[in-house]
Amino acid sequence: MALKRRFKEAFAACPVCGGELVEKRVAKLLRGGTDTATIEVDALVCQHCGERLYPEETVRHFERIRAKLRRGETQDMTLVGSSYEAPSD
Repeated sequence: MALKRRFKEAFAACPVCGGELVEKRVAKLLRGGTDTATIEVDALVCQHCGERLYPEETVRHFERIRAKLRRGETQDMTLVGSSYEAPSD
């Protein structure tokens, strides 16, 4: 996996519950305006509570994608389906 050693060493355990962290490839859902995008990234994931930790540069990338979604700048993204809101009972 591609997480930098310095990032992995900064977290000996999950900051939320103290659980063991493992490096995994995860899908992240990002929202901006009325649109959403998914991206696969490397993260440290807690084996106990599921908390995900992302490096700072990954979080900045998330912010750039959210900003593009808010502005409707999706031409470099692939349309993969439709999203619907279901009525609540």
